[in-house]
This record gives sequence, C-alpha cells and structure tokens, in this order.
Amino acid sequence: MASENPFRSILKTLEKPDGGEFGNYYSLPALNDPRIGECSLPSDDHKLPYSIRILLESAIRNCDEFQVKSKDVEKILDWENTSPKQVEIPFKPARVLLQDFTGVPAVVDLACMRDAMNNLGGDSNKINPLVPVDLVIDHSVQVDVARSENAVQANMELEFQRNNERFAFLKWGSNAFDNMLVVPPGSGIVHQVNLEYLARVVFNTNGLLYPDSVVGTDSHTTMIDGLGVAGWGVGGIEAEATMLGQPMSMVLPGVVGFKLTGKLRDGMTATDLVLTVTQMLRKHGVVGKFVEFYGEGMRELSLADRATIANMSPEYGATMGFFPVDHVTLQYLKLTGRSDETVSMIEAYLRANKMFVDYSEPESKTVYSANLELNLEDVEPCISGPKRPHDRVPLKEMKADWHSCLDNRVGFKGFAVPKEAQSKAVEFNFNGTPAQLRHGDVVIAAITSCTNTSNPSVMLGAALVAKKACELGLEVKPWIKTSLAPGSGVVTKYLAKSGLQKYLNQLGFSIVGYGCTTCIGNSGDIHEAVASAIVDNDLVASAVLSGNRNFEGRVHPLTRANYLASPPLVVAYALAGTVDIDFETEPIGTGKDGKQIFFRDIWPSNKEVAEVVQASVLPDMFKATYEAITKGNSMWNELSVASGTLYEWDPKSTYIHEPPYFKGMTMSPPGPHGVKDAYCLLNFGDSITTDHISPAGSIHKDSPAAKYLMERGVDRRDFNSYGSRRGNDEIMARGTFANIRIVNKHLKGEVGPKTVHIPSGEKLSVFDAAMKYKNEGRDTIILAGAEYGSGSSRDWAAKGPMLLGVKAVISKSFERIHRSNLVGMGIIPLCFKTGEDAETLGLTGEELYTISLPSNVSEIKPGQDVTVVTNNGKSFTCTLRFDTEVELAYFNHGGILQYVIRNLIKQ
Repeated sequence: MASENPFRSILKTLEKPDGGEFGNYYSLPALNDPRIGECSLPSDDHKLPYSIRILLESAIRNCDEFQVKSKDVEKILDWENTSPKQVEIPFKPARVLLQDFTGVPAVVDLACMRDAMNNLGGDSNKINPLVPVDLVIDHSVQVDVARSENAVQANMELEFQRNNERFAFLKWGSNAFDNMLVVPPGSGIVHQVNLEYLARVVFNTNGLLYPDSVVGTDSHTTMIDGLGVAGWGVGGIEAEATMLGQPMSMVLPGVVGFKLTGKLRDGMTATDLVLTVTQMLRKHGVVGKFVEFYGEGMRELSLADRATIANMSPEYGATMGFFPVDHVTLQYLKLTGRSDETVSMIEAYLRANKMFVDYSEPESKTVYSANLELNLEDVEPCISGPKRPHDRVPLKEMKADWHSCLDNRVGFKGFAVPKEAQSKAVEFNFNGTPAQLRHGDVVIAAITSCTNTSNPSVMLGAALVAKKACELGLEVKPWIKTSLAPGSGVVTKYLAKSGLQKYLNQLGFSIVGYGCTTCIGNSGDIHEAVASAIVDNDLVASAVLSGNRNFEGRVHPLTRANYLASPPLVVAYALAGTVDIDFETEPIGTGKDGKQIFFRDIWPSNKEVAEVVQASVLPDMFKATYEAITKGNSMWNELSVASGTLYEWDPKSTYIHEPPYFKGMTMSPPGPHGVKDAYCLLNFGDSITTDHISPAGSIHKDSPAAKYLMERGVDRRDFNSYGSRRGNDEIMARGTFANIRIVNKHLKGEVGPKTVHIPSGEKLSVFDAAMKYKNEGRDTIILAGAEYGSGSSRDWAAKGPMLLGVKAVISKSFERIHRSNLVGMGIIPLCFKTGEDAETLGLTGEELYTISLPSNVSEIKPGQDVTVVTNNGKSFTCTLRFDTEVELAYFNHGGILQYVIRNLIKQ
C-alpha cells in the first residue's frame, strides 16, 4: 500500500523576489547527490541531462513506495550507468493531451469503462481523469472548399453537418467527466494550441510547484519539447490509463546530445534545418531515446524554430527532441500572453531546481549517451520525399533526383516509369479551357500542419514570396488545389496586420480552416478532370505540403509523389506547377512584362522576414485569440447534449458505438494466452506504417466500411472520413489494413487492401478474410519486416487488428508507441532474432504457427526467448517484446483497460 513520501525532507519553499512565496517544491539540489552535478560534493561537473531531471523530479514527487518506489528514484539518479541496461521506471506525467480523432475513442472507452465498472458492482464515478486532460477538437478540417475567401465558414459549416453527433459526444464528455477541458472546433491545431496556450511549463497545484510534462495521443505531441516541456506521443490506450492515475511504465532512455553551433545563412528556413536534423538523427539511430539540444547555436534559434525541430521527433525516431528552458523560452511565453507573474514564477522555480539554461554562464559538462553536432551555417535549402520524411533532397539536386525516381524500380525512391513515357504530356479540358499534365506536375499545394504553421518566420516568408510573385505577374494554375490552414487564429491576425494575406489569396492560398488538413489526408477531392487525367494515363502526380508526413497514400490517393517543404517553397512549387524543375537555372514562370522570373527573384531575405515578423506578431493577438476559446463559437454553443454520467448508447449510430472490449469481463484476470495453429493473415516487408494499418483518410466506395454504411442507409456523400468515425468500432475494424498502397506478400506483387484466405485460396478484403478465419475458429498472426508500426501513434492500429482476431505480430523490429499499443490490446509482440526474418527462415506465410506461453504470468519474463513452431516442421526463436513487468500484468488481464478497472474496483 502507499505510504508517506520518503523525500519530504527536501520539500522547500520558493520565495518571491519582492517578498511572499510562490509555493513549495521538491528540491533536486537538496539531494546533495554528485550524480546530478548540482551539489556541494565533488561531481567532476558531469551533470544529468535536463530531460532526465524532469523524470527524476516526477519520481521524487510521486514516490509512495507503491506505484513509485525509492529504488526507481535511484535508477534515475544513476542514469549514466542504468540507462544502457534498459531498466524500467514509472513516470507520472503532469497532464494528458488529446485531439478529437483520438479523443473520441478515448471518451468512448471511458464511457464504456463506466458501464463495465457499473456491471461489476463498482462505483462508476471512479472512472474519471485524475490528471488534467486537455482535449482540442482539431484534425477535422476537410478541404472541400478552397480558393475562396469564404472557405473557413463554408468548411466549418460542412464539418458541423458531418460531425454533429461526434462533437455533441465530446461536449457530453466535457460535462460528464471531471478535470477535462475541451477546446471547441475551429480554434486551431492541437499542438499549436498547446504551445501557445495550454502549456504551463511549471504547474502550481495547491501551492506545490513542479515541471509541466505531458503525454498526448498524437505522436507530434513532441512539439511542446521546444518550449522545455517534456512531452511525447503515446497510444490512446496508454493515455487513458495515465488519465486514470496509473504510472506510465517506460524504459529509462539514453539521451543523445545534439550540439548546435553557428547561425543559419540568409534565405534558410526552419524547415531546411529540421529536414537536415531529421536525416542526421535517422542515420545515427535514436529510436527509444531522448535527443537534447544544446550549444551556442541555441542563442540564435527562435522558439518557433525549436518547436519545428521538436515537432518532427517521430520522423527522426526519437521519443522526444528536448530544448531546455532558457531566455528565449521566457521571451516566447511573454509574447504569447502569459502574465509577468507567471513567467517570473517559471523562471524562479527552474533556476532554483537547476532546470534553467543560462547562456551567460560557462557551458556545463552535461553527460550524454552519444553526441552529434551541426553547424547551422552548413544547412542548405531542401525538401523531402517523395514517400518518406527523412529522404531529404537538396533543392539544387531536386530535378536530377526526380528523374532518378522516375527511372528507379518501385520503392521509397522509385516509380519505374518507362523512359519513353517519362516526357509524355496529357491533354485535358479544365472548365472549358485546354490544359496539360505531365509526370511531376503539382496538383496539390498546401500550407498546413503544426510543424510549420506555428512559425511566424516561415508563414510570413510564404506571404512575402506571394507578394513578390503577384507584383511580378506570376499566377498559379487554376487546377492546382491550393490551401492555407493556419494552426491557430493568431496566424490570421498577423497575416492581416502585415497586409500580406491578400497576396496569398490572389495565388489561391485562402484560409480554409484552423486544423490539420492535407497532412492528415483531409485534402478533399481534386477536380474531376484532373483526377481522370491522372488515373487514365497513370501519371505520377505530385503534392507539395508544409507538413511532417508524406507516406504513400496519406496525402491523397492520386498523388503518388508527395514532398515536404517549407511554406515559402510550397508557394514557389505551386507557381512552378511541377517538381521537375531546377530552381537555380530554370525560370518559375513568365512575368507580366514577358520576362522570365526565377526563384531568386521571389525569395525574401532573412532581414525582410525578420522586419515583417517584428512589426506584425504582437502579444495582444495571442491574448485575444485564446480568450475567445473559452467562449466557444455559436455552432458549438448551440449543440444540445444529454446530461448524466453514464452515456446513452444509440445502437443506430454510425459515429458512436459501444465497443466489445469488456463483454463477458469478470473480476478474475483471464491469464496469458499462447497461439495454436494460427494462419498468417498478412505477410509484410519493411516499413509498414500506422498509415497502412490504421483506418485513415476517405472511405472508399467499394470498401467493407462503405458496405456497412450503405447497409445502414448512409449516402456515399455522407461517408465522411475514417478519422471522423473513430468512435465506431464496426467501421474502424472494417477499415483496418484498408490502405490502397499496402503491399502484402500473399498477393504476389499486387498492391491493395486484400489478402488470401489460405485454406480456400480465396482473395478477399482483409476484413472479410479475418471474419472468415474467426468463423472457422482460427487464430491469426501477422508477419512483418523492420520498423513495423512506424508513423503516427494511432490506437486503432492496435485496436483494429485485435478486433480482426490477430493474436500476435512477428517482426524484425517495432516502432516504440505501436508496440506499446499492441501490448495494451493484448496482442503478443515478437521480434525475429538479429539477422533473421521470414525470408531467411524460409517462411512463406502459408504455414500454421504455434506460439507456446506458460499459463502462469509469473513464469514469463520481459524480453525472454520464445519458440515459434510451424506445421511443416520449422522452428525458430523470437524475443518476446513485453519489455516490463507492468506490460506482463496488462497481458495477464487481457489489456491495460481491464487491468485499470479491476484495480479501481479493489481500491
């Protein structure tokens, strides 16, 4: 049972400079431990990384010798020696961050847990968030209306029509559950709202001061690390357990120190920098690690630039990319409307607890697991693509790289277009005007995504490019779907203040809404004539977007080449109309005087950008924007919702449906399960992402999900997206593995969301095959290569396979969050031994697989070897990827949510 905190002796009072007290805090220097490097004892000046100090403070503050023990504190203190040993520690974040796509299933699960608690005779009101939950309704802007100054209102009205039931459910949740703040639709992208408004940096809860830390149900929660708040993405399942007061079990990470020196050259953007950093860190290998940035180059790096780098932590594979708080952080907090007293408290606490970096003092010798260094002067203009964020291409090499991609065999850098077809021009008719498309022509150009829309320098830089282009007489072809989706209303205010929005409008980059759009697959339809030209002629059309994800099939089904670029470059490529261009030697277009216009003619200098940022981005803009959030908007305020703490499920609803997770649940855990004579449902190679697994984007008219909706009277035009229907398990199960670009070895080279039912040889949709196996009483497994589950943290990438009957996944390696999610849903994760995979072992995927595990969980150890046997006599050893004792406890209970319910009833 819990006991009094053994570290109460280091609880100190933080005095205000002018008298009075800020509050009490657990003082790290008061430990007087040389391993921290901040004490009176000799320490060789080797200090714990700042990111590890946050874990240490949390463990000390929450130590009760039950959920968090003194030995856990010792493990963190001894980080330099313990982190290489993959030791397990508990972590209790200060808060949880949700957005609506993941927030809906989280609230569905909470409502369902209340029902289960009630059915088992427990107090259903115990199912309540025990830490603050911030739920931002974003990710809901489908770009139906673009190139119109009325796009925002039009798209918002369509969103409320489509999502009325979903929004009403979240509004019910905000009333039914304590400790939950819901930010209404139309406010902005969750990560930008978090950065500009929600982040506390330092909490003051009933007089106790402690660092802000957060886990969120989107992998780009890491953006907040740029503000010095430790945060990263977790699965929705793990987030729900955290909300309910469970410590998050994690392996104490190594920390890669990334030293920045010098200063960015003129004309370079934060996007150029982040794509360079992403490539460097991908090459080094930082999966499961923290990256901590330091060095003299930090003085020159704005908070917005830091947030851009932190945002893309999932793309370079790290748990987080952390920027400790310094003077730049404090300036940003003041800019974004935090009060002087709040900023004073933040600085005083962090200085007192040795968590503040002061560049006026000598550089400390922080110890890291490994070190990298980048001179900012070496950064050059670049983009990334055509299919992965870390495939960086210097701008000067883009034309040559594009032609290589056309030549190369199909893969991450190839489309295998025959030489004789590469230069073909396809004629089509666009609204009565003759038009032409070629390979590489841009059909979508979107300034979108939290990665860049929170950064005034690149947003105003894009507007300056638009201004110069308009003044020279350049235009964007009318069939290119252009859009601008700011991350918050603040962007609109400073674009208006600068007087530059009109130039973006003139080029078609009108504001379409405030939220994730193209980056999440909400591109909307492209013009029918353009779509037909692409499909009928097998063209490799391009999208250029200022996002963080460009995996195949994500942005739009018809854009096979997708490039990540800075907002100014998005405008430049829209003007050029193609990615098949050398910006150094080829003109972007012809001006109004008939002269050729080059890239250099429209690109602004750093001085030009800095001047317009200084004049246009003001603190009052942030205050006005976020004061309005608490008032909601008329459409949100008019939503009618039911009262009551138990949700009244509507069996006819196609948006909100009660999932079967707790059916038949008893107070006794079911215990571990093995797998006997299971068929391989899907046989994959490397880099199967959560975009391949989880339902995302539009619902295809011929898919099992579409059939389900039509059977229930839903018209095709009202299908909406998978994301909007995440609260309905029936639809999400049918959309699992429904990505049109998925490559399954069972199909012998065919691409698409189908598989082979092994016993009959029938080619079926993945859902239909899974149901056929289920009806036959057969378990199934999945075979996969390296990096299985990379990409966004999506709980449905684990919930979906569980509902399909998948009992185990055997891969070469897993992405961190996805492996955790599989564990949370009771699916066994196994890794082939180093140097082995399905191919080297001679596995065809047509065998029957048996995985034997002890029936008593106490006989299973994290990371132990497990033997897999097939019906044709093959036997091979895998590593069982339950990484901690806590994960084994979840498995014993049948999943993390079942574990939480049973433990709450016992309390």
